[in-house]
Amino acid sequence: MDRRSILKKGLTATAAAGAATLSAPAISQGKLEWRMVTTWPKNFPGLGVGAENLANRINTMSGGRLTVKVYSAGELVPPLQALDAVIGGTAEMSHGAAYYWQNKNAGLSFFTGVPYGMTSRELAAWVRYLGGQQIWDEIYDQFGVQGFLSGDTGTQAGGWFRKELKGLDDIKGLRFRTPGLGGQVWQKLGASVTNLAAGQIFQALQTGTLDAAEFVGPYNDLALGFYQIAKNYYFPSFIEPGLATEAVVNKSKFSALPKDLQEIVRTACQAEYDQVASDFYANDPRALETLVSKHGVKVLQFPDAILQAGAKASVEVLEGVRSSDNALAKKTAESFVSALNLLRKRTEGTDTPFLRAREKYFHLK
Repeated sequence: MDRRSILKKGLTATAAAGAATLSAPAISQGKLEWRMVTTWPKNFPGLGVGAENLANRINTMSGGRLTVKVYSAGELVPPLQALDAVIGGTAEMSHGAAYYWQNKNAGLSFFTGVPYGMTSRELAAWVRYLGGQQIWDEIYDQFGVQGFLSGDTGTQAGGWFRKELKGLDDIKGLRFRTPGLGGQVWQKLGASVTNLAAGQIFQALQTGTLDAAEFVGPYNDLALGFYQIAKNYYFPSFIEPGLATEAVVNKSKFSALPKDLQEIVRTACQAEYDQVASDFYANDPRALETLVSKHGVKVLQFPDAILQAGAKASVEVLEGVRSSDNALAKKTAESFVSALNLLRKRTEGTDTPFLRAREKYFHLK
């Protein structure tokens, strides 16, 4: 073999070694796959789709370095065990609503929705800029997880009722599906309250286990088929004025991610919070038109007596948390109320007068 052949072989070997060296970091870093368990049915409008979109957003933004596989309600764990799955290590991530876990700490309800509380924009302002996230982190630190806002339904519908509500007497003994602090408010008004996952509500209404139910609003409720059982649809929800969903991650797994992947998860959640809000805002009115025109649904507003009693009961529920022995729940409630009193000045001083003026004076065809 001549010198030229030997040199050529040597250069080829050197190039191969160099290529192996260059590709080694990617191989050593590997690719991560996380499991996300959700509380939502598969392909569920707004919420279930929002979970899928969040996973896809992370997959794309990370260039495939972190992929998230979504399991809808019941596929890997029952829907209301999603958080426990992350705490216990069955999944790295969950997608649901923080008030589903209020039995772990009453403060968690504040990060989903509070009766007569914050709108979705106010809630985001509290969490992002006025200390809410830091308190949320304190609560979830106890369980080894990290929570992020991941979606927003806006102000919800008040619920589906078999019979019209004329006053407070019609609530006494009413078997009603509604969760969180709002459930406690309805209990104070005389209802018998239970919480069920989305996919369980229709059957409970159909069999008569429930007299009434609220979930989100027209976009979701049309898909769930509640109109087949109850025709009286009440607006607006005074217990869920700006409901947020959450994405929860295993904190040790999250902390082990490179900084850029951590930021991708954070940013993807924030982007999906706003994306889901737009989805609901666009599709709720269209779904409501279908419910009314095709399914004979009657759209009603709660009587003033119920709204007033609901406000009084809401104050009592919130004051109960503020005076509780649970230090973190109390801290959450105090922070929430302080932020609400600040933020409502902006909402009621600017947004509300504009909306009243637009409603009264500005009309286009």
